[in-house]
Amino acid sequence: MFKTLFGSETPEPSLLDRLKSGIQKTRTGLVEKLEDVFQGRKEIDADVLDELEYALLSADIGVKTTQEILERARQRVDRHMLGDASELKQLIREHVVEVLQATERPLPQVSQPPAVVMVVGVNGAGKTTTIGKLAQRFRNEGRSVLLCAADTFRAAAIEQLEVWGERTQTDVIRQQAGSDPSAVLFDALQAAKARKVDYVIVDTAGRLHTKTNLMAELEKMDRTTKRVIPDAPHEVLLVLDATTGQNGLEQARKFTETAGVTGIVLTKLDGTAKGGVVVAISRELNLPIRYVGVGEKADDLLPFEPESYVASLFD
Repeated sequence: MFKTLFGSETPEPSLLDRLKSGIQKTRTGLVEKLEDVFQGRKEIDADVLDELEYALLSADIGVKTTQEILERARQRVDRHMLGDASELKQLIREHVVEVLQATERPLPQVSQPPAVVMVVGVNGAGKTTTIGKLAQRFRNEGRSVLLCAADTFRAAAIEQLEVWGERTQTDVIRQQAGSDPSAVLFDALQAAKARKVDYVIVDTAGRLHTKTNLMAELEKMDRTTKRVIPDAPHEVLLVLDATTGQNGLEQARKFTETAGVTGIVLTKLDGTAKGGVVVAISRELNLPIRYVGVGEKADDLLPFEPESYVASLFD
């Protein structure tokens, strides 16, 4: 069961099976590497730990987390508390869960709709597609949704959002390409209040973190939102492409500083063998992973839950 912004719980059928399927490349790569490390080894020695380090780094789990796992393993070996491969696997599993749980944050609760979800990220990360999938999720929960086409910088972005609007039977508030994004946002929020819509999902320009004028635009949109709905936006989701690995971390830091990011959506997780980047991103940014994208279909956006994710890797 997963919490929503309105406090209700929604069942998630066979999440573990869907996660296992979605991260098959990472699962195969990491599990096979670990099996190679432990093959024929009866004791945990320095060579095993060196090979383990390579396996974890190859899965993009991150330097900090890898070093912590190794240090914890060495301490247990020295104290004769770690005897075989199965115990070492359990140590890895427990530590990864700890890291992911440490960054979890409860969803903000919205007593009076609309709940405003702003979606940010660079071009190509799958931002607009993620918005369409979010709309589908919320509608599946029985909620009404309005999409705001505030990426006016690129005409194709408006058209792409309208395609998702048609696909999910969701209205889109838009203006002409080149319009002021904050003006579009204002219209969308007023429309949502008038129609008593539950969710407004806001698309923003896929701005590069180096373009300070565009980042300032995000801040202006935040101010506009608060003028209409004082406690909004309720969520600011940063969309990151899992296939870029840790290269996306610097972009993510800039967005976090400017846009007040509250959670991460990691897309294209099914397309990489380095799905351990979930751990690195969560750890480095100290932000919760809210959703992961594991396919192209509208329902291929899954809520993220640390224990389920780790179980899908190791079980």
